[in-house]
Amino acid sequence: MKKMVSMACMGLTFLLLACGTQKQKAESQAPTVVQDGIRFCESTYPYDGGMLIANFGTEQLNPLNTEGKGYILYYKEGKTSTFIPADGNLSAPKGMYIGKGHLFVCDVNKILVYNLDNREAAPRTLNLPEGCLFANDLAAVGDTLYASVTNADKIFKIDISDMDHLGNPVEWFTVPGPNGLLADGQSLYIASYPADGNTQPQHTIYRVADVAAPALEKVIETPGQYDGIAFSSDSTALYITNWAPAGLSRVDLNTGTVTPVSISLDQPLVGPADITVIDQHVYIPDLPNSRVVVISE
Repeated sequence: MKKMVSMACMGLTFLLLACGTQKQKAESQAPTVVQDGIRFCESTYPYDGGMLIANFGTEQLNPLNTEGKGYILYYKEGKTSTFIPADGNLSAPKGMYIGKGHLFVCDVNKILVYNLDNREAAPRTLNLPEGCLFANDLAAVGDTLYASVTNADKIFKIDISDMDHLGNPVEWFTVPGPNGLLADGQSLYIASYPADGNTQPQHTIYRVADVAAPALEKVIETPGQYDGIAFSSDSTALYITNWAPAGLSRVDLNTGTVTPVSISLDQPLVGPADITVIDQHVYIPDLPNSRVVVISE
């Protein structure tokens, strides 16, 4: 009898310890929500141990606005500060890229280029052809920077080998609704988004295995309104965001299996956009809700 009581007590102890461990794990994985100073944030990008957050700054959500109220914040260790102020240059800043001491930012029909050694100086402007109104994201392979233009079904390339003489954007490849971009060696991953809001079978996740000889291959078959795309910390998977249904998913690069990521929020994601993964955390800008949701992998 004493033995049975002792075993029961041990079992209860292990159960309590297990519950405590699960509670601690749940608490450690609770999302962090960043909202301070944010107004319609579309993209994130790692910088100097922290995160850049691009904001429209407008009263109404309009990704094609030309109001000049856009700005970029710097977030680190729970605090936000101004990185690029709302000085009239940015309107609807979206995807960013940092290379060769410069910050490149997609903004409606152009790409702005800031010198990181002199951020107060006026940025250089790389204009896109007429009709290109939804410059969305950037990724570089070597000295070539690729820029997606969602409404034009085009990806452009820019020669950045000489920062004193930047090349003009040149049409590179046709892709259905190219949105988020992700470079990997000579490869380029592309998230497809319908600019008119009508999802079609061609709106999915693509890969161009070799940018020197571009050819599209599907990574997954399921169509959606895909926006952000980033590698997992161990590079075995992709994280992708989708607006319809709104959420984050993980794509196993070996099997192609797509697994939705459960995120416990009082207010669910509405418009998860251009994500970043650093230090085993995923930074998800929720554009309509003016917040960045940070989760552990």
